[in-house]
Amino acid sequence: MRVLLVEDDSLLAKATARGLDQMGFVVDIASTAEQAYHFLVSYHYHFILLDLGLPDRNGIEILKSLRRKKNQVGIIILTAQDQVDDRITGLEAGADDFVVKPYDLHEVVARIHAVLRRISGEVGDLIQVGNISINKASKQVLLNQVEIELTHKEFHLLELFTLNRGRVISRENIENSFYAYDVDVSSNVVQVYIHNLRRKLGKNIIRTVQGFGYIMDEQH
Repeated sequence: MRVLLVEDDSLLAKATARGLDQMGFVVDIASTAEQAYHFLVSYHYHFILLDLGLPDRNGIEILKSLRRKKNQVGIIILTAQDQVDDRITGLEAGADDFVVKPYDLHEVVARIHAVLRRISGEVGDLIQVGNISINKASKQVLLNQVEIELTHKEFHLLELFTLNRGRVISRENIENSFYAYDVDVSSNVVQVYIHNLRRKLGKNIIRTVQGFGYIMDEQH
């Protein structure tokens, strides 16, 4: 899962990114609103952690801009203990939740997962996709009640498609969800992982949309 962390405190940003990385997230850090906008037009994100007190403009502007464009990416705002008005303004502008600094990273991750569950309409850590059961907490996948072994990357890709059922995902966005922006990706890595998922879970689980990308149909 790829996360954009918008935070101008470099020590806090690096510590947060390091912790999220250890939990399996891919994190890009933007220290200004300008950098955040650059990342947002260049990459596809599943979640944004947004500090409001940026040096070049208020983070609320980023939030409002995304919501005006009907971008429903999950957003948690990061605020100081005494910034009650900012929290209220952020929630009214479309933020999904907030955490107060200094925060516990495990709480942040729990809130990320809670927001994603609300967005995707899933209940708890269990996702049912046709005859496939996915447990996001234990990383267990069952096909017709038989456990299927997936690699870390294969599970990540399966989770990405379940969170975006009914929407086409481009190869570039899939690549971006795997790797940090400064890492080279081989040209056929996406095809390899999708081939593996089809081989293990059924050839119809993911459909190719020629010239656009791949999709997991809503009815699957």
